Amino acid sequence: MELLTIGDVSARSGVAQSALRFYEREGLIRSTRTTGNQRRYERHELRRIAFIRIAQQVGVSLDEIRAALATLPENRTPTKADWTRLSARWRRKLEDRIKVMERLRDQLTGCIGCGCLSLQRCTLINPKDRLATRGPGPQLIINPPS
Repeated sequence: MELLTIGDVSARSGVAQSALRFYEREGLIRSTRTTGNQRRYERHELRRIAFIRIAQQVGVSLDEIRAALATLPENRTPTKADWTRLSARWRRKLEDRIKVMERLRDQLTGCIGCGCLSLQRCTLINPKDRLATRGPGPQLIINPPS
């Protein structure tokens, strides 16, 4: 089994060594130690790091990433079936996230782009905080009426 140094993993993944150490502290990736206490990574950790980077790019929290990675086996290299199972669980979450991002794009472009500043026509206003019963935050974007 070929083990990679932290420098090798950093160069291959495009992730700074400090971020790799952070990911390890957070339990997202694993390394072993040499007798000189240097980190060594199995090659399959590169896939985990790629997954982490992509997930972060679309706004997935580290807690969500950690929970997803926890479904992968620890004692062997994840197989295609393992990754397929993980991605199937995430498909719905990602589709929901895409819908929210599209609503945000569409509503903010219209609101900011129109320049009307009309409180009568603005889709983002919330008179008398009527949306508070639906939860915190921008409910018209994250949880629009059906």
